[in-house]
Amino acid sequence: MKGKLYLIPTTLGENEPLEVMPYSVKTIVELLDHYIVENEKSARRFIKKITPKKIQSSLIMMKLDKYAKEIETRTYLDLCEQGVSIGLLSEAGVPAVADPGASMVKLAHEKGIQVVPLVGPSSILMALMASGLNGQNFAFNGYLPIDNSERKKEIKALEKLSKEKNQSQIFIETPYRNEKMFTDLKSVLSPGTLLCIAIDISLPKEFIKTYAIAHWKRQSLDLHKRPAIFIIQK
Repeated sequence: MKGKLYLIPTTLGENEPLEVMPYSVKTIVELLDHYIVENEKSARRFIKKITPKKIQSSLIMMKLDKYAKEIETRTYLDLCEQGVSIGLLSEAGVPAVADPGASMVKLAHEKGIQVVPLVGPSSILMALMASGLNGQNFAFNGYLPIDNSERKKEIKALEKLSKEKNQSQIFIETPYRNEKMFTDLKSVLSPGTLLCIAIDISLPKEFIKTYAIAHWKRQSLDLHKRPAIFIIQK
């Protein structure tokens, strides 16, 4: 019998794992010794936090970061074909959504390996839930262009698409560029367009507000180096 690929969520910050995810995640982590991770140090820290008694020296970590070579990562699931189950850990939140783990999930399906998603915090879905914007029709657009003029064009295009399709448009930015994104949104979007900004989701300093751009223009907000989700709807 083949092993399974478990998609294991992690916290979105330094809070306790069992504050934001069910006990079943702890149970699975206790059973597994093989993991595919982006960062070994943070993965070990999470595992120690959720299962303090687990022996760290028994853990085998396979790295899936921007330096990982496909010829190597394609062998990571060979153990599953030998009957060993593996955990796929995200750096923050759920694996395989805006996350390199998607390539492992795709490979698992190609190999006929059962994929088991576990419940945990997703900043994208939690932001949408709390936004009051269209949760029936929405699109996640990832990161917008870094180039200033290209980013502004994309913001305007997403606003137009939102109106045409009655669709919430979700996107993210590298935390140190959040302030610039906020400035661009206020300058490019129409006064009546709704913007939700969700910061530090599930953490003690969580902030989630939805206002029209005309209102946001009168607001100051500390976004610097704080994980944020942006959602617009016209």
